[in-house]
Amino acid sequence: MRDVDDQVLALLRESPLVDGHNDLPWVLWKRAERDLDRLDVARSQPTLHTDLERLRTGGVGGQFWSVFVECALSGPDAVSAVLEQVFLVRRMCERYPEHLRLATTADEARKAFADGRIASLLGAEGGHCIDNSLSVLRTLRLLGVRYLTLTHAKNVGWADASTDERVVGGLSEFGREVVRTMNEIGMLVDLSHVATETMHAALDVTTVPVLFTHSSCRALTDNPRNVPDDVLLRLRDNGGVCMITFVPQFVAQDVSDWYAEAASRGKEWAAAHPQPAATLSQVADHVEYARAVMGVEHVGIGGDFDGVGVMPQGLDDVSCYPALLTELARRGWSSAELRAVAGGNVLRVLSDADQC
Repeated sequence: MRDVDDQVLALLRESPLVDGHNDLPWVLWKRAERDLDRLDVARSQPTLHTDLERLRTGGVGGQFWSVFVECALSGPDAVSAVLEQVFLVRRMCERYPEHLRLATTADEARKAFADGRIASLLGAEGGHCIDNSLSVLRTLRLLGVRYLTLTHAKNVGWADASTDERVVGGLSEFGREVVRTMNEIGMLVDLSHVATETMHAALDVTTVPVLFTHSSCRALTDNPRNVPDDVLLRLRDNGGVCMITFVPQFVAQDVSDWYAEAASRGKEWAAAHPQPAATLSQVADHVEYARAVMGVEHVGIGGDFDGVGVMPQGLDDVSCYPALLTELARRGWSSAELRAVAGGNVLRVLSDADQC
């Protein structure tokens, strides 16, 4: 199968792999207190999933860095946190210019890749970071933020989250205005983390393609963070992309069940019952299922590295993307299909938004 491995590596030299979600900025914000010397990703960082050497080994041509705000923050504190992370990513690009280049459009991402750099795109996670202000939303767009994940784990007052009690039944009128404003200014709507009702409500309002930047398929793993088939079909009709995530509880039913049981029974039970392992093959199953439901032009990759602890076997860190593409190639995927899922599809959606 060496020919398949070589085919994948050659493809990644020619076409950018663009991942939808990586939480490295939050790790640097939280663990290193925004000090890039304390966690210098130009050096090997074995306690992280991400460093520059492994990004290169993984053939990453573009990365949406998540500028995430934890749900414990609210109001001006949440706005401050997202702004600090935006400028943290900009500092990363300035510190490592031979590796990273800030990109705010699809054309800039393609140019960075052509110049041998990893295009660094910004995506804000958690709608509470705008503090109920469309002006803050517009400011984030002016600073280069290209998507907003409408919620994180908790509701935001105007949008229901997948892992919280329903309050507004999807989107409030202000939530619908957020979506309309995002369409207007060319900021992509990210529906990962939102409740199913919110998915439908946003698809009712949006006039441009949307993303799920790090979600998988609910038909294979029954977890509220995943996307049900009826939404996948609407996403196909919308022209959007579901970027399949690697998070174990979203790709393996036994891992999802273990998390539910651990939450119910507590730490002692979890210590006595080791977490099952997810696998690269299961992630590939989700990629293939999404293709079967929607067509290959609506599938992407959003690993969520450094956003969780343990990753699936065979997808341990950002160096492992070629292994996933090689598995898909062994299952009969063509080079054109691999290019589409690796980055072509999300760049197409981003290009559409660039026209707004």
